[in-house]
Amino acid sequence: MKKNLITAILMTVATTLLLGIVYPLVVTAAAQLLFHDKANGQLITRDGHLIGSRILAQPFTGAEYFHPRASAAGTNGYDAANSGGTNLGPTNQKLMDRVQQDVAAAQKENPGHPIPADYITTSASGLDPDISPANALFQLPRVAAARNIPVGALDALVQQHTQGRQFGLLGEPRINVLELNLDLDARYPKGR
Repeated sequence: MKKNLITAILMTVATTLLLGIVYPLVVTAAAQLLFHDKANGQLITRDGHLIGSRILAQPFTGAEYFHPRASAAGTNGYDAANSGGTNLGPTNQKLMDRVQQDVAAAQKENPGHPIPADYITTSASGLDPDISPANALFQLPRVAAARNIPVGALDALVQQHTQGRQFGLLGEPRINVLELNLDLDARYPKGR
C-alpha cells in the first residue's frame, strides 16, 4: 500500500507539473510566436492609442457611424465582462416591447425599406462585431446624410468591407463594424 501511495503522489505531482505548468506555457508560447495578433485579442491601435478589438463589438451611437447589432451584455450593453443574451423568450413582454420600439425607430429612420433581422435583434453574446450587408445597406442613407457623402460612394466602401462566407460555404457574408467605421473616418472625416 505504501508503494501505491508513493506512486499516486508522484503521478499527481508529475501530471500537475506537466499539464498545469509545462503544457500551458508551451501552448501560450506557440500562440504568441505563430498567431501573435489573434492570441492577444486582435487589438486595433492608431497613433499609439488602443481603439478596440476586431472580435468584440463596441457602441457607435452617432448618426455619422454604422451601428453594430444591439447588445444585451451588461446593464448598458457591450460589456465584455458580462456578455450573454437576455434569454427572453419570444412571448416575453419585455422583449416584444423592445423589438416594437426598435422597429418603430428603424421605420422612422428609413421608411418603406425592409428592416434586416440583425438590425433589431441582439446576438447570443451581445458582443458580435459583425453586421450583415443588408444591415449596413439599411444604414447607408443615415450615414451618408450625416457625413454629406454620396450614397454610391458609401455603398462602395461597404462593399469593400464585405467579407464572404468562410471557405466559400461556412457562415454568412458579414461586415466588421469597427473596421468599417475606422475606414469611414479615414476617407470621409467628420465635419469636412
